[in-house]
Amino acid sequence: MELSAAELIRYSRHLAMPEFDLQSQRQLKAARVLVVGAGGLGAPLLLYLAAAGVGTLGIVDFDTVDVSNLQRQILYGVSDVGKLKVDCARKRLLELNPHIDIKTYACALTTDNALELFQDYDIIADGTDNFPTRYLVNDACVILGKVNVFASIFRFEGQLSIFNAPLEHGERGPNYRDIFPAPPPPGLVPNCAEGGVLGVLPGIMGSLQANEIIKWITGIGKPLVGELLLLDVARFKSRTLKIPKQASTRITELIDYEEFCAPSKHREAQPLIRQLSPLELAAWISSKKSFQLIDIREPYEFEIVQIGGRLIPKAALLDNPEQIDANLPAVLFCRSGKRSMEAIGLLQEAHGLGNLYNLEGGILAWIDSINPSLQRY
Repeated sequence: MELSAAELIRYSRHLAMPEFDLQSQRQLKAARVLVVGAGGLGAPLLLYLAAAGVGTLGIVDFDTVDVSNLQRQILYGVSDVGKLKVDCARKRLLELNPHIDIKTYACALTTDNALELFQDYDIIADGTDNFPTRYLVNDACVILGKVNVFASIFRFEGQLSIFNAPLEHGERGPNYRDIFPAPPPPGLVPNCAEGGVLGVLPGIMGSLQANEIIKWITGIGKPLVGELLLLDVARFKSRTLKIPKQASTRITELIDYEEFCAPSKHREAQPLIRQLSPLELAAWISSKKSFQLIDIREPYEFEIVQIGGRLIPKAALLDNPEQIDANLPAVLFCRSGKRSMEAIGLLQEAHGLGNLYNLEGGILAWIDSINPSLQRY
């Protein structure tokens, strides 16, 4: 694959390196990389792959840009809020490098479309933030024989590896299940919306992902195959763990990953969680019903918007459940209803509390149904 004069000028700093030659840049131009997730990791990853000259970039993401994304998702700006991420990403990347091809897929990755979407790409870059999709990406790569360049982030910590890489004698390197054969129990590991993430961390890890992809395509350096990089940016400490290949790990078909990560046997073991709609809560308030309204969000969220109730962050409530009066109905709520439902499940299981209700849809549903003038976030 030949390079035009304009491309030779554009990539001249690559070509000036002794380890990098025209063939290396041609390999980048011929490469096809699919990035799953155009969020915190995908934003810097896509920027650097596009800038480096990866010829075909695919982007899978169904989400729209939210103002809370802008703290770390540097691919977007204020004018992009409310628009599809894949559309904003494509426009920005082509402005950065018009010599590449961008293909967008404005959809969620599912067991129905993963194999078809992955088929035409050489490398899959996992920029996802949830366990069901992470296992789906891994398993689809194993089935199709695709290289999976993986990264994850949480608060101040990041992880990075290349999974399912071809080795000698037709064998494949370790995959995600070799180091994480099963997901953690539901609710044990909060996502970034709940646990937070330092804004620069996805920039660091996404750039490292891009670095590994470029190394893999060009054959330059030693790729992170069979190893897991752990990075703590708070202490600026890193270490690399060897990943043993598990002989028992066999993946032959895609499964129900929501079920795999939150098995029905776990759900059935939990007491029933009663839901209260925003309209029902409004009726309780209007009728002067005696009950407790408990906001389990974090203090910074409380500063953004309040709908009443006592602020007891989730962790503090789980550590001190006696803060709930067992003799009165208690309605717990968070931003979307997910954290409060998890908290209720844990409180019912551990302490047998039978007076708990979850505000269905959380404060966002309250805003949509009861008071649209309040600030969404």
